[in-house]
Amino acid sequence: MESILNYINGELRPSVSGQWLDNVDPSCGAVYSRIVASASEDVSAAVAAAEQAFPAWSALKAEARAACLNRMADLMEAKMEALAADESRDSGKPLALARRMDIPRAIDNFRFFAAAATQFSAESHYTSPELFNYTLRQPLGVVGCISPWNLPLYLFTWKIAPALAAGCCVVAKPSEITPMTAFRLAQIAQEAGLPPGVLNIIHGTGPDAGSAIVSHPRIKAISFTGGTKTGAGIAAVAAPMFKKLSLELGGKNPTVIFDDADFDLALSTAVRASFTNQGQICLCGSRILVEASIYPKFRDAFVARVQQLKVGNPQHADTDIGALVGKAHFEKVLQYIELAKQEGGKLLCGGNAAQPVPGGYYLNPTVIEGLPQQCRTNMEEIFGPVVTLQSFRDETEALELANATEYGLAAGVWTSNVNRAHRFAHRLQMGIVWVNCWLERDLRTPFGGVKSSGVGREGGWEAMRFFTEPKNVGVKIVLNPE
Repeated sequence: MESILNYINGELRPSVSGQWLDNVDPSCGAVYSRIVASASEDVSAAVAAAEQAFPAWSALKAEARAACLNRMADLMEAKMEALAADESRDSGKPLALARRMDIPRAIDNFRFFAAAATQFSAESHYTSPELFNYTLRQPLGVVGCISPWNLPLYLFTWKIAPALAAGCCVVAKPSEITPMTAFRLAQIAQEAGLPPGVLNIIHGTGPDAGSAIVSHPRIKAISFTGGTKTGAGIAAVAAPMFKKLSLELGGKNPTVIFDDADFDLALSTAVRASFTNQGQICLCGSRILVEASIYPKFRDAFVARVQQLKVGNPQHADTDIGALVGKAHFEKVLQYIELAKQEGGKLLCGGNAAQPVPGGYYLNPTVIEGLPQQCRTNMEEIFGPVVTLQSFRDETEALELANATEYGLAAGVWTSNVNRAHRFAHRLQMGIVWVNCWLERDLRTPFGGVKSSGVGREGGWEAMRFFTEPKNVGVKIVLNPE
């Protein structure tokens, strides 16, 4: 059985406590590796290593930091098939999805921010012939990056790459539920010759390892992706310590389909937006709002298409929906389906467990209609293969329904009316709006949400700015010396 170790000061090592956690393959429910259970002592060792490495790393020319990140990307690309297999086994997602999305995007993260390191420029401001100002962007120092289990390597590198590119040193923690590709990244960092202490990876639970990172007095910033409740707890600890915070939290995203939309494209994309990665993506469209004039037609076609999705072994090429990430989450999603029934919802398909592989955590994709907007099923993030259908009469009601939750991460809008598309996007209380598409991401654009979906933005220059401190320098010039 493989042992997943911490990566501190360039070395793979066990935790100080010597304790271990089980790592479970959710496709069959079997323990297949073990993880070090870290705590504050391990985090302190990682911070000390990062502090020691910071002066030299931050002083490197941007081109040298970029070269390190590109070596990491090259090795990841060479090991893509093995990384995809690890990701699928660890999370239960279809292997085809890991090959197509997770690992390529993780590689792109390193390549993009390697380039960003060499293009990140200071600003200068001409004030008068005697005075100009310029703004330095200096790396913060040691930063903490905590990532979730749904897109393990994809989101882990989404945080680490810009931090390293900006000149920071990192103490990072992946989810204890999906730690394997973060461990592989540590091995890749060793092979790539990343200087010791620049990147440190700590494994363990949120209450132990995660809390120690958040509360450590010498970690200057926290970048966290995960649940809203956990994010609120992090803010409560970090804000009084005046740490910089980037919190990418939950979503209850609407997909709004008007009757003038391209019906077939809206239908196929809505199915994909609902159930990709078993619905375990914060950007999934879990509330589908359809104009009343086409609601019956869309509902029937949508359900028919969903019933064609194959729930199966993640290793099989024809699997559309794999296993949920673990037993606790599987049971939570089942409880929400029961809640929907109690709230008056009508199951149109799914709603029950599947068993393509004995012992695995599989659910049939579930579609529910007939629920009032203010019920818990429509208001709370379920984060599984469960969507609700609602109809609306006009644009005003569609906007009211779309904005009706505490979340404000993303939305999809389907219409052929360009004026309506822009007008509606402007009024949506969301950080991201897709018009006639879904999950079309450009790494240069800001990513994040409003309301209970978080604070701050990631991606592009927003990420580079987050991991740096601006310093203005004003210079007065004597033009006519005596």
